[in-house]
Amino acid sequence: MQSIRKVEPAYQQAYEIIRGMIFDGTLAAGQKITEESLAAILNVSRTPIRESLRRLEQDGLVMQKRVIKPTNTMLSEIYSMRMLLEGYGAYQAAGNLSDDKKALLPECIEKAKTGSKEDAMHYNTVFHDTIMEACGNSYMLDAYEKMRTLILLFRHDVVFYDRPHLQEEHEKIYHAIVNGNSDQARQLMEEHLQNDLEFCLAVHEKQK
Repeated sequence: MQSIRKVEPAYQQAYEIIRGMIFDGTLAAGQKITEESLAAILNVSRTPIRESLRRLEQDGLVMQKRVIKPTNTMLSEIYSMRMLLEGYGAYQAAGNLSDDKKALLPECIEKAKTGSKEDAMHYNTVFHDTIMEACGNSYMLDAYEKMRTLILLFRHDVVFYDRPHLQEEHEKIYHAIVNGNSDQARQLMEEHLQNDLEFCLAVHEKQK
């Protein structure tokens, strides 16, 4: 079990540790959590725990003192919003993405193809983040970050890097962006995310 270090604010460390416990399943979906139990585990007072739980509630990972239990309906609604936001992000990226950011996209695709599962997940995230940053809207980016957090929780048991045609779809999005085709970039991103959703739902149903 990790412990709190003195070099960083205790609430920040507590937040990161508890968030990691949710993602790795140490704190299971639906599990009731208390300030007292977490403070004892991390060997800190309840004050940093209280602040970290407040942040986790804002992230959508904790609700009414329980770890969120994602449902298919929740995921479908999140992806509907994600298609709107990332579709717009891809549209904007086709006209606004800097050359160095454009160069990062094929690098992400290649490393996701050849790396480990962890590499694939990381570089897929970087690919989407890089495109989304082009929207230049801090409110949209905040909403995107919250949705991504919930999607990562839902994907905990989904072997997502094995989804068919994932990187091929990324390549098509990349080419639309570098060619400055905003409408095509938006359409391809929305189609890509719809395929993501259908894959996640299908795998989740098999795991029930």
